Amino acid sequence: MTIYVILCPIARNGFSMFKSYSGYRLLSRLVLFLLCSFVVGLVVGQVLWVMLLASIGLLLWHYKQLSRLNFWLWRDKRLTPPNGNGSWEGVFNGIYRLQGKNRKRVGQLAHLLSRFRQGAEALPDAAVVLDSQLNMLWCNKLAQLLLGLVWPQDNGQRIDNLIRHPDFSLYLRKAQFDDPFEYIDTQSEGRVLEIRIMGYGAGQLLLIARDITRIRQLEGMRKEFVANVSHELKTPLTVLQGYLEMMQGMAEPNSPSIKAMDQMQQQTNRMRSMVEQLLVLSRIEDASAVNLEAKVNMTVLMDTLKEEAKALAMDEYELSFDSTPKLNIYGNEMLLRSACSNLVSNAIRYTEPGGKVAIAWKRVALGAEFSVTDTGEGIAPQHLARLTERFYRVDSARSRQSGGSGLGLAITKHALSHHQSDLMIESKVGKGSRFSFIIPNHLLE
Repeated sequence: MTIYVILCPIARNGFSMFKSYSGYRLLSRLVLFLLCSFVVGLVVGQVLWVMLLASIGLLLWHYKQLSRLNFWLWRDKRLTPPNGNGSWEGVFNGIYRLQGKNRKRVGQLAHLLSRFRQGAEALPDAAVVLDSQLNMLWCNKLAQLLLGLVWPQDNGQRIDNLIRHPDFSLYLRKAQFDDPFEYIDTQSEGRVLEIRIMGYGAGQLLLIARDITRIRQLEGMRKEFVANVSHELKTPLTVLQGYLEMMQGMAEPNSPSIKAMDQMQQQTNRMRSMVEQLLVLSRIEDASAVNLEAKVNMTVLMDTLKEEAKALAMDEYELSFDSTPKLNIYGNEMLLRSACSNLVSNAIRYTEPGGKVAIAWKRVALGAEFSVTDTGEGIAPQHLARLTERFYRVDSARSRQSGGSGLGLAITKHALSHHQSDLMIESKVGKGSRFSFIIPNHLLE
């Protein structure tokens, strides 16, 4: 009840103010003024002269009010408007009311901007806002520390003038921001920076930079450790395998130790194969650049894969080959053979005897596609994203029985990355799987 009593006078005052400033009220005042002037003219017997003087006086009065309004808008520093009379009272009060609304909106926008800046400052990465012309609009403090920017002095400067690196300028000119850009900051003791650019809003770009020096150091240590351990394991494994072969040759035909030595020999061969695959993976990862100008005869490579597949299948699988002749590419033959061979061996290894394995090499719209399709058990969707991880296995027990090391797809992934290609996996549980990759058109002969 109290709220109603308070709001009602406010509503009545607002309604009455609106009513007093209505066009009907202003017109009635003008008519009343002219009528009074007409009556005065009748009294003095000079209607036209009185009406003319009254109109001139009314114009002068309006000109005075207009001058007061002009002075208040452009010169007067006060927020409150001058006191207006008659029809100008509504003009002054209306402008003051609009100013109040604008001040409120400006305050709200300033509050939102302050919250945005506080959130941007709390980011763990350097953030830089760019316009469509790559000019800097804003950056957080971490960007000033990490990228050497100076705010607000660098406002409006092109980002490639502030981050001077030839490869970064080329990255901006290509305007292909799907992949991040990495470079070594030589001015900060070899710090490695990763830059990502993404679009948002109306033609604006957001640049995110982070320091990945520690991550790259850890990756380098891991690669070096794996390579060193794999290399050091080759010698003792060779010694073990030699002594096992000697012991197998010296054992009696019916000796109970023959079975144990056979199992030891199988596990030694499996471990030796894993070490060799680790060394191959290390060499592929260490190869910063692969010569993509060497011609690879895919007809010969497909014939080699065909012979390997028949040797692995041992007439227990239905194999089919579909190869387009003279569809050759440019790249590294060893890496491509390793990738294709891993896909073919995996398809045979994880398909039950009697199943079908189809190997194809054909031209597609985006380039040339190599695919291996099998009728195996298939792979559940939750495993697909992790298949190319080192030592990841969907079924560890079955992988051990089939001799899998969990490195084949990791090797395939890195080998394809050097040929600007990605491994694509399609699989349905109970129906089979399809592994494929596409060599882009510019690498075709």
